[in-house]
Amino acid sequence: MSTGCTTGALPFQGAAGHEVVARFYGGTLTSDGGAVLLRAVDRATNLLGQFAACFTDHRDPTRVTHSVAALVRQRVYGLALGYEDLNDHDAIRHDPLMAVLAESADLAAPGAGKSTLNRLELTGATVGTDARYKKITVDHDAVDRLFVDVFVQAHPTPPTAIILDLDATDDPIHGAQEGRFFHGYYGHYCYLPLYIVGGEHLLCARLRPSDRDASAGALEEVPRIVAQLRAVWPEMAITLRTDSGFCRDALMTWCETHAVDYVFGLAKNARLIALITDELADAATADGDGTSNPRFVVTSRAIADVDARTLYEAVYCARGEMENRIKEQPLMLFADRTSAAKLRANQLRLYFSSVAYLLLAALRRLGLAGTALAKAQCTTIRLTLLKIGARIRVTVRKVWLALASGCPHAALFAQVHANRQRW
Repeated sequence: MSTGCTTGALPFQGAAGHEVVARFYGGTLTSDGGAVLLRAVDRATNLLGQFAACFTDHRDPTRVTHSVAALVRQRVYGLALGYEDLNDHDAIRHDPLMAVLAESADLAAPGAGKSTLNRLELTGATVGTDARYKKITVDHDAVDRLFVDVFVQAHPTPPTAIILDLDATDDPIHGAQEGRFFHGYYGHYCYLPLYIVGGEHLLCARLRPSDRDASAGALEEVPRIVAQLRAVWPEMAITLRTDSGFCRDALMTWCETHAVDYVFGLAKNARLIALITDELADAATADGDGTSNPRFVVTSRAIADVDARTLYEAVYCARGEMENRIKEQPLMLFADRTSAAKLRANQLRLYFSSVAYLLLAALRRLGLAGTALAKAQCTTIRLTLLKIGARIRVTVRKVWLALASGCPHAALFAQVHANRQRW
């Protein structure tokens, strides 16, 4: 088939008396030149090295082209750079910059294609003797511990107190995936992942079927995380904060018996409303429209320590920032791409997305402190600092990146690079 449509001249409307002609002859270019900043962050934190250590490779070493570490890096960097599907890797595997990011031994060789990466995701908990292709297993418990380890590593100075936010959200699914159920509240078939967040740090991302209470699994995940944190910081004060979906006696009882404070939203009911009839009447008079929307919060904290208004407005409502962190997962890092048939495979996809978030959050924390993007969301960071056109030239001793001269954020890029001295 003729390839003239891509190798020949492609004319467009003229501009200022000049012809405008496009042609695919620019050389070896990448649209992700800024990703070297992410690589610098990974080098400083060893995040992806720690993540790769959670995998066990059962392949014959003499027949391996792409190491587990290279596969893991390629998958995570792909998500961080906006490539949401495995199919995307059949194209980006030929980008020499991806070989740099994956720490490949041969920068001229293409990276892994979609089929190899797919086998990585589809391997079961164990590898049978008759397995031909799916031979890389992942230890889910090790990944869960890693998330907490990363949180600890990000705090050179132990914090005196932290708040752990819990929340559930919907992950719509459109096939016959394992664990598929219809959820009446959300009105569609979905998973119901559980997230636990500490500030901007993700400490747990657990994929769950949606045929259960929103709090399901919290009584397993919270003790695990608290125990791991207290093993390092035994004196640190810990508070759980969440909405009424997690306001359950068992979870509150556990907190009270393990010296963990809690601030939980409490669903309103007739008995609670009856206790505040005078307050509602005063509020309706002051508001003037006769409507009311009372909110209830239950806490282990003494009223002598914090008044009700401060508890609600300054403590409980601050959980809204946690919801922004959770929204970054599906909206910006493709945590909802859970189309594999098995729940275990989809959990691994959620892990990949979560680690991509941790990598971008580390760039935000380490490189963007004190800049205009200190609180930027992942998409803003990606479009501002990572999506930079560049020409790549690989010589015997160096990889040259000629970043676009017209990049509007060159000064910010240079500032982040200068911040590397403090990492």
